[in-house]
Amino acid sequence: MKLTTLDDWLSGPEAQANPIRGRRVFVRADLNVPLDSGRIVDDSRLKASVGSVKRLCTAGARVILASHLGRPKGERVDSLSLAPLAPAFSERSGLPVTFVEDCVGETAATAANALGEGEVLLLENLRFHRGETQNQPEFSRALATLAELYVNDAFGTAHRAHASTVGMVAHASAAAAGDLMLDEIQHLSAILRPERPLLCLLGGGKVSDKLGALQNLAERADILAVGGAMAYTFLAARDEAVGNSRVESDRIGEAQRLLDRAAAGQYELLLPTDHVVSQTLDGSGESKIVRSIPAGWMGVDIGPETAARYAAAAHAARTLFWNGPMGIFEIEPFAKGTEHVARAVADSPATSVVGGGDSLAAVNGLGIGNRVGHRSTGGGASLEFVQGLELPGLKALEQ
Repeated sequence: MKLTTLDDWLSGPEAQANPIRGRRVFVRADLNVPLDSGRIVDDSRLKASVGSVKRLCTAGARVILASHLGRPKGERVDSLSLAPLAPAFSERSGLPVTFVEDCVGETAATAANALGEGEVLLLENLRFHRGETQNQPEFSRALATLAELYVNDAFGTAHRAHASTVGMVAHASAAAAGDLMLDEIQHLSAILRPERPLLCLLGGGKVSDKLGALQNLAERADILAVGGAMAYTFLAARDEAVGNSRVESDRIGEAQRLLDRAAAGQYELLLPTDHVVSQTLDGSGESKIVRSIPAGWMGVDIGPETAARYAAAAHAARTLFWNGPMGIFEIEPFAKGTEHVARAVADSPATSVVGGGDSLAAVNGLGIGNRVGHRSTGGGASLEFVQGLELPGLKALEQ
């Protein structure tokens, strides 16, 4: 994969012919941070986006910073405004940051033209316009008129063919990958060229959400370990008792095919052998550990025996990828399986990558995130990348 980088612009031969100083640079970042009444709950993505912007500002660029936040579906939603992020980004970067209440149009253009060297303008939420997610040509052109150069540093949205990740790139005089984007590519590429054995730990709520990932990773992995509610579809395919656990009956056939491939020796497939079960999902009712889920009860977490098996696999792995919780992680009584796996991943000698919000929340919440090889800022994007799928945002930069 050949991408133009900030190094090419700032220190390579191109830097002398086309210096950055004074030029307007559009930086597509991923500032999709969780907010609670305007307060930033987790600033990981914010801090991860600072590096490229600081380098450009130090070189005298006039940076126009853009991102989405949440899913406003083309409507202005006050609780999803990026306004609170301007002072937060300024504090973390030490740069002057102003905010403009739109991302296109006369107001945004005026603010962009008024920028001084080394200053940052943060645009309003891109997804307040339907043209962003629909990759509308007119919206792409409107974004592109704000700047001369384009940088994509938003790995978390690189799997989306949106106006700010794909459509506007063709209208820029030059485009480059940011430092965060390159760091993600470098670390995730280790999963594509693994030292073996390669263990892929996948969890979450629905098989349908990750069926493609399971099928594709089965071509690469030595061991697949499945947790979360998605595991019960596999257990149902084996005619095991799952009680009232969530089962996607329309996916049982595909789950069975993955089981058959494992039985044929293509890879090892680990499934829960014991479970934390409850009759309620909010943690208010009784819970217990069982091997076979009784009628009227639901699996809400992997049991301690399963957690120990998955931990042993993590310790034996040489390369490890984890995406998705092992249970209803946000409910404290049902978080132990995910926490056990998180500690095992952190302690593993393997080259490790963790992606996905709940998985990251687990390692960060336990204070062990710095012991993981790489914490990806993109859950869906990292999952698609390690499958070897083409990411539209990266393809646009290559072109």
